[in-house]
Amino acid sequence: MRMSSTDILFKPFKIKSLELANRIVMAPMTRSMAPAGIPGAANAAYYKRRAEGQVGLILSEGTVIDRPASRNDFNIPLFHGEEALAGWKGVIDAVHEAGGKMGPQIWHTGSVTSFMTDWVPDVAVESPSALEGPDKPRGKAMSDEDIADTIAAFAKAAADAKRLGFDVAEIHGAHGYLIDQFFWDGTNHRDDNYGGKTIAERSRFAVEIIAAVRKAVGPDFPIIIRLSQWKQQDYAARLATSPAEMESWLAPMADAGVDIFHCSQRRFWEPEFPEIDGEDGLNFAGWAKKITGAATISVGSVGLSGDFIGSFSGEEVSNAGIDKLLTRMERDEFDLVAVGRALLSDPNWVAKVQNGNGDKVETFTPASLGELV
Repeated sequence: MRMSSTDILFKPFKIKSLELANRIVMAPMTRSMAPAGIPGAANAAYYKRRAEGQVGLILSEGTVIDRPASRNDFNIPLFHGEEALAGWKGVIDAVHEAGGKMGPQIWHTGSVTSFMTDWVPDVAVESPSALEGPDKPRGKAMSDEDIADTIAAFAKAAADAKRLGFDVAEIHGAHGYLIDQFFWDGTNHRDDNYGGKTIAERSRFAVEIIAAVRKAVGPDFPIIIRLSQWKQQDYAARLATSPAEMESWLAPMADAGVDIFHCSQRRFWEPEFPEIDGEDGLNFAGWAKKITGAATISVGSVGLSGDFIGSFSGEEVSNAGIDKLLTRMERDEFDLVAVGRALLSDPNWVAKVQNGNGDKVETFTPASLGELV
């Protein structure tokens, strides 16, 4: 099997004030390398190298809002406070100097325990119903005041992102963290307006965050939300089991102001509802775009295997993943593709792919997780 043309990956993309040179996004990846939560020169240089390597859009690692216990690791960066925001100003200035585009991923970890550290906040963690996962109590249930303050903190962070010069902002609503804990019936047992039996009812928290963010940044600044069906607490979890249920989940968020849905799957090539359109059917990002009309990013195991990289340089390989990615993009299933760990080892991954040097990319190794290459 030889690769299809990669030209589709290098078409420009524009939405509102955001103009990208290509369709490749650097996926957010937690690094825990901002000492005490303050980004510094090493963080700025790390992101600048990806801009120099021609990544279309860089999304930062998760960076947390101004709430007690909003992070579960002391070295996760803050997106509040004078010192941390000055650090982020250095990051975006460096990325722009290299000709790149970037947005912060704005985050609250909820009640989830970090698998990277034993550090815990010195105040109780918060979540919809004081649960880390189904039948796993941890922390406190959020009050109405906690919810209101959290919504305001997301909006403030997005406004600061725009003020600092970022090109876009992403809200982290995936992978079992705070917003996703509201979506999930396994962790949201509330009997007020932020709970309910349906995913539509449990989406109110996210919708109100999006509306507040839109008000804070104005009409032209693009807003992304990252979503997933799976959770780190349960890889098999599903929030929407049918297109109709997915529409009831996503459409209110689009109406509230989301421009791009960043749809996380463990494997991008897996169809979301194969019982409807078969084994080659639309993936999560494809269904999100079909249902809402919004732009979408697909992410999930892009660029991790040697077979995938080899296919870019025309090698004969047995893995059809790259052809499937390009075919899905060519049929306009989704608009952008996010690459994660492949970009940790090789900041020039995009440039090498575009120039036909896919055989020269640095292979991802676990050691890459321990340094800012």
